[in-house]
Amino acid sequence: MNKRTRRTVIAGNWKMNMTPDQAKKAIEDLRPLVKGKGRCDIVLCVPAIDIPAAVKAAKGSRIKIGAENVHFEPKGAYTGEISADMLVSSGVEYVIVGHSERRQYFGETDETVNKRVKAALNAGLKVILCVGEVLAQRDLGITKEVLSMQTKIALSGVTEDQLKNLIIAYEPVWAIGTGRVATPDQADEGNGFVRAAVAELYGKKAAEALTVQYGGSMNEKNAAELLARVNVDGGLIGGASLVAEKFAAIVDAAQ
Repeated sequence: MNKRTRRTVIAGNWKMNMTPDQAKKAIEDLRPLVKGKGRCDIVLCVPAIDIPAAVKAAKGSRIKIGAENVHFEPKGAYTGEISADMLVSSGVEYVIVGHSERRQYFGETDETVNKRVKAALNAGLKVILCVGEVLAQRDLGITKEVLSMQTKIALSGVTEDQLKNLIIAYEPVWAIGTGRVATPDQADEGNGFVRAAVAELYGKKAAEALTVQYGGSMNEKNAAELLARVNVDGGLIGGASLVAEKFAAIVDAAQ
């Protein structure tokens, strides 16, 4: 982490877990554990059905609520989708865009990710943009090229001023939900590739100010070592974010 130039952000991605009642209890359990932990931002990105309960449960705390996806159109015949304005009006502050599971299972492309990023930013949301390579791409030695391409396409049309409301999460796809974690050196290198791509687009100063998270199976046991690396400015946490004590331990590591 480099707290002199950028903000540390620990965000949870609940994926398809937690009913509204369970979300309420989970946040109530987490609140006292992170009270006064002001050296990093704390975000929980929850299923759409949980948003009202989560916003209510987090009110008055340091916990911000995010969504797990957003559509790029403001309204229309898109059954099952949710617009950026709907999220804003529901009290959401953050949204994840381009998660590898959305790309893998739901056909999202670099181009549609770009459209979602712009729609969310234009609506005033803070975006957590996910990029990452699959195992075959890493084995071919093209991780840098893949991350650069994904980053540059996703940020097409995004202004430098809007970059202030954007976080990028490097999530090596081969390390998500597999229990296989990138080494601290690999995480730092991947985040560095992302930062270099941003520098090509906006300049070194903007890139140095950008929060770049690591998002591949970070947990309460490995968080401190990963967060000690200069290019790792936080984490996008999966399974560990579902348990208050484990998530709070990661927040402690970021302090």
